[in-house]
Amino acid sequence: MIESALPFVILAVALVLLALSAIRIVPQARAYNIERFGRYTRTLTPGLNFIIPGVDRVNTKFDLREHVFSSRPQPVITEDNLVVNIDTVLYYQITRPKDAAYEVANFLQAIDQLTVTTLRNVIGSMDLERTLTSREEINTRLRGVLDDTTGKWGIRVNRVEIKAIDPPPSIKEAMEKQMRADRDKRAAVLHAEGERQARILKAEGARQQAILEAQGDQQAAILRADGEAKAIERVFQAVHANDADAKLLAYKYLETLPSLAQGEGNTFWVIPGELTEAVKNVTHAFSGEAAAKPSTEKEPGRADTGPAQITADGGVHSRSELAAEEAAEAAERAVADARGDAARAGGAGTFPQQREEP
Repeated sequence: MIESALPFVILAVALVLLALSAIRIVPQARAYNIERFGRYTRTLTPGLNFIIPGVDRVNTKFDLREHVFSSRPQPVITEDNLVVNIDTVLYYQITRPKDAAYEVANFLQAIDQLTVTTLRNVIGSMDLERTLTSREEINTRLRGVLDDTTGKWGIRVNRVEIKAIDPPPSIKEAMEKQMRADRDKRAAVLHAEGERQARILKAEGARQQAILEAQGDQQAAILRADGEAKAIERVFQAVHANDADAKLLAYKYLETLPSLAQGEGNTFWVIPGELTEAVKNVTHAFSGEAAAKPSTEKEPGRADTGPAQITADGGVHSRSELAAEEAAEAAERAVADARGDAARAGGAGTFPQQREEP
């Protein structure tokens, strides 16, 4: 009886295996291309799918998610005949699994070669400096060419990025020297600008200081001038109030004369010609006072010798004549003192020549 049931068991197992082989479960973001007798029939979408066992078969399986493809560094010649190695990164996505399987044999290799040829065309029209500074432009142009070409392959290129641009070592060294020179230049310019600003600020400070000092000197000079004017005014009022005569003024003139040689920088001074007139005024003043005094009045500091005195030369002179002679001697002494002060100061006094009056 067991032997008679065995064929049914085998048949059931075969039917189960046949049913399982007819079921295809496709994961999310996947796509399977189905061929029937070697001819493409359909693409299985994610989920539960059924095929005819022994007739249909899965030819290719694709991942519909976005992929990243990094190409090897490729040598590219620039417009100024320099060889640079450029490494690119490609972001792509399969949109039509049928075209990706049947329109191109190896779409990754095709994209890689297309990227190299497009880079050579784009970089060949740029010099090295523009190549290093125009990455965005290169990416845009490269993406446009790749997207147009890979569209019929069922592939969409989302982004193309240049990962590295490596110029030759000699060019790198020259570029480093250039950048170092540019930095030194900017540093020198900034240092010079700082010194310029510092000098401007110092000059403005010195200008303000000079203005303030000048204003202070001006105020001080005004105050000194006001003080001197008030002093002169008071002296003038005092002289006029006390009715000073020419005799007093002549005496003060002679009294002030020695101060002409007291300055530190006085190396040459001139005694005015009015000196003799002042001496005469003083002499006449003392002569007039001596004549006006009685003969019995004693002069302070001198012994009374009578109405007349006998001098050393044997002559007889009155007191008025003696007073005049003493006044003249005092004037001569004042002149001599002035000359001595001038000589001590290192100068030479010059006296105008006066003619002797008979």
